[in-house]
Amino acid sequence: MQPLHILLLISGYFTILFLISYLTGKDDSNETFFRAKKQSPWFIVAFGMIGATLSGVTFISVPGTVAVQKFGYMQMVFGYVVGTLIIAYVLLPIYYKHNVTSIYQYLHTRLGPKSHKIGAFFFLLSRTIGAAFRIFLVALAMQYLIFDEWNVPFIITVLFSILLIWVYTHRGGIKTIVWTDTLQTFFMLSAVVLAIYFINQKIGWSFSEFYTSDELKDFNQILFTDNFNNKAFFLKSFLGGIFITIAMTGVDQDMMQKNLTCRNLKDAQKNMISMIGLLVIVNFLFLLLGALLYIYANKFGLEVPIIDNIERTDLLFPMIAVKSGLGSPLAMVFILGIIAAAYSSADSALTSLTTSYCVDFLDIENKEKSIQKRLRKKVHIVVSVILVIVVVLFNSVLERDVITGLFTIASYTYGPLLGLFFFGIYTKHNVKENYVLLVCVLSVAISYFLNKHSVTLLNGYQFSFELLGLNGLMTFLGLWLIRKKKTSSQ
Repeated sequence: MQPLHILLLISGYFTILFLISYLTGKDDSNETFFRAKKQSPWFIVAFGMIGATLSGVTFISVPGTVAVQKFGYMQMVFGYVVGTLIIAYVLLPIYYKHNVTSIYQYLHTRLGPKSHKIGAFFFLLSRTIGAAFRIFLVALAMQYLIFDEWNVPFIITVLFSILLIWVYTHRGGIKTIVWTDTLQTFFMLSAVVLAIYFINQKIGWSFSEFYTSDELKDFNQILFTDNFNNKAFFLKSFLGGIFITIAMTGVDQDMMQKNLTCRNLKDAQKNMISMIGLLVIVNFLFLLLGALLYIYANKFGLEVPIIDNIERTDLLFPMIAVKSGLGSPLAMVFILGIIAAAYSSADSALTSLTTSYCVDFLDIENKEKSIQKRLRKKVHIVVSVILVIVVVLFNSVLERDVITGLFTIASYTYGPLLGLFFFGIYTKHNVKENYVLLVCVLSVAISYFLNKHSVTLLNGYQFSFELLGLNGLMTFLGLWLIRKKKTSSQ
């Protein structure tokens, strides 16, 4: 498939997104941008959140990890289920009770203004990095498939990617995102199913023949229980999945902002339960796709792409889909899938970062109506520029598969958020706010030190994503040490 044809396909896809943006962005108010006037149907939010939860990172990076990790990623997915139940029945009732626009407003109510801003700061840091990872991934794929052949610099590809997001989110905000995510999730899931079909067809298999093949047995191990020190050990992955879900969904403005557009708490809970049920199935399909990609590569003598002397497993799917001669239908399916997957996460990140900064730092809801909208639009542009800068930096320093890098960063930056929220929920103490930032920074620093030296200090133990839970626990204990004697109700 020629680069020009790919570009035309992408243009057609974004024309549809711009039409949705036009229809949902007619009301340009902050109430629409931040909360969609709390009128979103729960089932639309649930379906759209699948795409936002998975994102381009899962679409490309998870299949690429199968050669090394096999189906061990499912151990984390099982943890996602438990984490989602905690979100639905512990966190969501609190957010709806306090009627928040930004979930970090709860920290203001419970612990004070400094804790509020510190929590929001760690979200801004975490989500900026997370969104940049996701945009980096789609920009990398577009560079590989289209712009390298035209000698277009990578920074132009990044600018182009973020400009597209800005155009269709700058008016309707979260209301637009709820509906575009639904479309993007549909394209992404269709792409996975059709990709599995087309590649099996090329090999000469039916799906049942693939599923029962000896080749699949080389990849389909799910449970790893033989070596506790190993990063892939079941308990580590399972606990890591719980902590990652609570952190990257439950105390993350990006994901919760969609939930808070539902009409009421009951609808929001139905949204979360429905979403996680579908998510388990979809993640398993991604792993099947990953195994199939490696089986196909082995059968036809293909190698994982190498860029700047780094093996990029994230590019195995794009290479096979577009450049291995499988035909235009699979190429078209892949292009639509990766664009839908990546943008379904990146667009909501841009909206939530804008929301958090406006609400948590600029206190926009208490400013004069005449300047609220103008201020929001300026912040939206500044956040877009910051994302461009961070993505370009990632291109210079990232040396491993994106999903591992994303979760590793999350283990450090989301830990303080876990500690802050659960201290607020499960104790009645106030804290000495002048020391909250110190506690959070020390928790991150100690977590980094332990992760770096765990093999030496802990007799060969290697941390996986359970490090996130440990980070949150240290923050919780640090807050306990700086608690005030006086108590207050939640």
